[in-house]
This record gives sequence, structure tokens and C-alpha cells, in this order.
Amino acid sequence: MEDLTQQVASEVTSAIDDATGELTTLVAEYAFSVVGAILILIFGWIFAKVLERWTRSGLSAFKHMDATLTRFLSKTVRYVVLAFVITTVLSQFGVQTTSIIAALGAAGLAIGLALQGTLQNVAAGIMLLVLRPLKVGELVEVGDVTGVVEEIGLFTTEMKRLDGLYLMVPNSEIWNKPITNFHRNNIRRGDLNIGIAYTDSADTAIAIMRGVIERDDRVLSDPEPYYYVHSLGDNAVAVEARYWTLTPDYWDTLNEMRKLVKERFDAEGISIPFPQRDLHLITGQNGATLPIAGGREALPDESRS
Repeated sequence: MEDLTQQVASEVTSAIDDATGELTTLVAEYAFSVVGAILILIFGWIFAKVLERWTRSGLSAFKHMDATLTRFLSKTVRYVVLAFVITTVLSQFGVQTTSIIAALGAAGLAIGLALQGTLQNVAAGIMLLVLRPLKVGELVEVGDVTGVVEEIGLFTTEMKRLDGLYLMVPNSEIWNKPITNFHRNNIRRGDLNIGIAYTDSADTAIAIMRGVIERDDRVLSDPEPYYYVHSLGDNAVAVEARYWTLTPDYWDTLNEMRKLVKERFDAEGISIPFPQRDLHLITGQNGATLPIAGGREALPDESRS
């Protein structure tokens, strides 16, 4: 009985020694890898945060850099660094990172194809934030939409139309269309075009327009205002004045000019004609009106027939 007990104890002791030896070997084999992985994670995380902060600070030093783009680029730098850190940690344990990178690349391609429209909006948003053809608070015209820019994001741009309605436009729609910015230049030209009757004097009309415009302090002397006969239309002679004002004064000046010129025209007897057409009626011997096809004049023989 004692021999059996000693044999069992000996086997248990041997098994424990073997397990301890294997554990010691395993720990010795992977200890440096585990410690190295932990250190890489810690320092990699710290480095990513520091690099993000440096990137944000550096981009913020540029006067024209948008805050949204600054946050986006700094976050992108951080996540790229963390991706390299995780790849390095996995390689510490003998993981084949090449296959993982290939799988992530294939997954990224599939996601990119699925989110093609969204990525187009992001790319367009970055271009809008970098090149800045429009800014928050500016009045712009994009395609057939006119409004004040409220916010520019990576995916969409928010605008308030002139009638007060809220509008959200995908950035790709804005980037792919002509953009007219009404606030980018300090001065803007006003075109005052008014039609007068053929029986009125164009010189008198231009003199009245000149007097009204050049008495207004908001009209700039350089560039100098220009006055001329614009066109000879079917119903009126179009006279036009071109002048320059500061951009904030554009609409108030133009609206007031129209009103003042109309009042002076009325006072001087210069008429603004309605659309009109002269009709020549041809009558027969009995006084009846003869309809002529095609609008041509009736011949004498046709009138007597």
C-alpha cells in the first residue's frame, strides 16, 4: 500500500514538474513578445495622440484652413498611426499581417464601391473646404439655387434660401456645378436698364439717369459710370446705365435707383411703353374688313374682289 502511495505521489510530482517546466518555457518564449506588444501599444497610443495634436495645431496656423477640415485631417493621421501600431503588435506574435492587410484592402474596396456616392460627397467636401469657393455667411448661386451658406460639412452644405427656406445640398452637387459668389469681391456693378418710347429723346433719358446716379454717395467714381443706348427693341428704346457700388450696398442702391429714375421720367414726360403692335386693317368697297392669310398686305385687286 505504501509503495502504491509513493508511486502516485511520484507521478503527480512529475506531472507538476513537467507542467511547470512547460509553463516556464512558454512564459520565457512569449514574455518578451507580450511585454513588447504592451509597450508598443502604450507608446503607439501616446504617439498617435501627440501627432494628432501637432497636426491640428499646425493646420490651425493656416489662416484659411477650415476647422472641420482640420479635425478631419488630424483624426485621419491618428487612426493611420494606430493602424500601423496594431499591425506591429500582431507581428510580435507571429501573425501574418500581409494576409490581414490584403483582406482589409479587399474589404475597403468593397465598402468604397458600396459607398461611392458618399465618398464623392466627402471628396467634394474636402475640396470645398480647401479651395473655399464659398464660406459661411456668403450669398451664393449654385445651379438654380440661390441662398446664404449656413454650414459646410464633409457630406453636405446647409443653405438658407432667399425666401427663408432651409436647404441641404450634397457636396458633390455643389462641386460639379458653377458657383457664383456674390460676396467674394468688394465691389459689384449695377446695371440699370429701362425702355423708353421711340418718340422720346434718348439723350434726355440718359441725362436724367446720370443726374440720379451721380448724386448718390454710394456710387463709386472709379470705375466711372457708363451710359449708353443698349438696344432698339420691338416696343422701346432700351437705355442703360452701368455703375459700381460696394457689394453690401448693391441691392439697396439698385432698388432706389429704379424708383427715382421712374419718378423723374414721369416728371419729365418720358414714357415707359407697354408691349404693343400696330395692326393695319384693309377694308373692301363695302367697308368690311378683309382677313389676309399670312399677315401680308392685300393687293388692290384683292381689295376690290
